[in-house]
Amino acid sequence: MNEITIPKRISTALINSLSSGVTPRIGLEYLAVGRKNEIETLLNDLTNIKEGGSVFRLIVGRYGSGKSFLLQIIRNNAMERNYVVTDTDLSPERKLCGNKGQGLATYRELMQNLSTRVRPDGGALSSILEKWVSQVQMAVMNELNITMSDPSFSSQVELRIMQIINGMDSLVHGFDFAKVLTTYWESCKTGNQELKNSALKWFRGEYTTKTEANNELGVRIIIDDSTWFDYIKLMSAFVRQIGYSGFLVLLDEGINLYKITNSITRNNNYEKLLTIFNEVMQGRSNGLGIYLCGTPQFVEDSRRGLFSYEALKTRIASTRFIKDGIRDLQSPLIYLDRITNEEIYVLLLKVLNIHEQHYGYKSTVSEENLIAFMQAVSKRVGADEMLTPREIIRDFIGILNVTKQQSDISFENMLTGDIFKTNPVAEDEDEDDDTAEFVL
Repeated sequence: MNEITIPKRISTALINSLSSGVTPRIGLEYLAVGRKNEIETLLNDLTNIKEGGSVFRLIVGRYGSGKSFLLQIIRNNAMERNYVVTDTDLSPERKLCGNKGQGLATYRELMQNLSTRVRPDGGALSSILEKWVSQVQMAVMNELNITMSDPSFSSQVELRIMQIINGMDSLVHGFDFAKVLTTYWESCKTGNQELKNSALKWFRGEYTTKTEANNELGVRIIIDDSTWFDYIKLMSAFVRQIGYSGFLVLLDEGINLYKITNSITRNNNYEKLLTIFNEVMQGRSNGLGIYLCGTPQFVEDSRRGLFSYEALKTRIASTRFIKDGIRDLQSPLIYLDRITNEEIYVLLLKVLNIHEQHYGYKSTVSEENLIAFMQAVSKRVGADEMLTPREIIRDFIGILNVTKQQSDISFENMLTGDIFKTNPVAEDEDEDDDTAEFVL
């Protein structure tokens, strides 16, 4: 395998993330293995969104199967293609709706995590608005051949701004959104930092009372738990008008909706999800992609999962003709298959290369060692249910760490120790169980 030099900053993030079982935010290109069909589907989504379409996808897989990794892949690809992207994990404090503002909390987190190609780590709201103002100013100067000192400059900029935001009036809450955009321009023109901060505060959903918003901005509407998705649609329309390809919203840990114990609250969240699904899939929002990740239990449980909510089940469930072994990657519901042994082998080689580069050494791990490792993990207790890329990588990095730190312990010693316990073979079972085989 040809080694590619990895910057220390990236290798540090990769090693720390993989060792702790979380998905890296950067450096995914050094790890990407498999998921070719799924990635092609999601990249095709980006093309459709750029053309004004909208997409809703529910990505389903067991813990550690690569759902979050796939989200990060699409996130990074989208930013490279000039999309605005935001993401968050759902949690007990962040849901789609709730009686304690949990839906608004999700919106606030999404606004905090707004990212673009030039601001990939979040906090891009102010830079998006600054870009908008600068674009309008440059367009006026170039098209009318005037300078910022010209007496007509401000009025021409305001005219151009109104042309941009007038089209948003037809959207729900579009008038107030446009009014705050105008206020933001006023703050830029006058240098009023306090007014600018108030506008940003409104866009981030941080006003708690309408009176406060009216006093500071002159708007009588605030973003709240019941209306936050309307403003996601408005933000999508806005970023497309100012030159971005589209707007992607990535939601992980959907299982937290399943974990809501109160059935009324849980169904309210499913109702909100149904509303979002309908808005996106019926074409009532343009240039918007919504991606939600969850486990099979979150989707399929007939008592508490999405399939317990009949209106959702009839929309996202596969058709009766889609049998085991067949997947429809164009449906809203995408199941992640287990990656193959060959793909895991390549993944281990990539992890080994990252580990060697990061710590500046050359390991003695051979191809035979990697195959032996795969055979060991395939025999592990519960491997058929629990074996995932996350678990495999954590185990592998753990062995690499120990063998590097203690030269008297070899890779083979680690495999024959107590770390991996094999399933006892029952008297009536064939000892040549092919689940313990690893074939390249």
